[in-house]
Amino acid sequence: MDKKYWVPALEKAHSIIRLIAEEPNQLKLSDLCRRLEISKSSMFSLLQTMEALDWITRNSSDAYTLGMHYGLMGNAYFQQYDLIDAFRKEAPTYMKLINESLQLARLEEADIFYLAKEAAPSPVQMVSGPGTRIPAYATGLGKMLLSGLESDQLALMYPEQSLPSLTSFTIRTREELFSQLTKIRAQGYALDLQEGVMGFNCIAAPIYHPNGQLSAAVSYSIPLHHWEEKREEALQAILSLSQKLSFALK
Repeated sequence: MDKKYWVPALEKAHSIIRLIAEEPNQLKLSDLCRRLEISKSSMFSLLQTMEALDWITRNSSDAYTLGMHYGLMGNAYFQQYDLIDAFRKEAPTYMKLINESLQLARLEEADIFYLAKEAAPSPVQMVSGPGTRIPAYATGLGKMLLSGLESDQLALMYPEQSLPSLTSFTIRTREELFSQLTKIRAQGYALDLQEGVMGFNCIAAPIYHPNGQLSAAVSYSIPLHHWEEKREEALQAILSLSQKLSFALK
């Protein structure tokens, strides 16, 4: 990897976390300094920051172990794969029901990140395979996921008034996006009407974690010439699938 943009402090934090994970409740500040050859002042600042972030905790003997943050992240990491497995189990039935492709995605910063796809047997497909990223505001999946964020989070994510267009139908302003998100929260699903890809409309529904957090979304992508005939049936099917996948997270 090109280390032009390398951040030494993150590398040090990574080394500290790895060592603490290998020897929980065994290492104090002085031990970490000695083992990693990091100065006491730098180590103190790193440990204080990581402790405040719940990355690590300190016991009564001033030795460190991993904190709650890694428990939550580890749980989220493995649930992601549980969700993909559940999608792969359920999606073929729902794909055949509508005969249109299904996508599963989560939010990563201001983009959606596609986790899985069940493709319909059609020569015309959206480019939405696993690993693909698309601006969230331009997709049904993304708008569904954005609807789960608080107003202050959205304001930070979209500080500018205008939004770059992917097609002539893409949302152009922050106000228009926020207005749609209000509607999406009320109706419980999201639409993308050729906003991400010309010739395709999408309908997306939420997948909820048991704690109530909107953790992912699933959608149908439907060619424009099939949209009117399939829209209502696709809505009922995607809501049914999203409920099954939410249950799978439990």
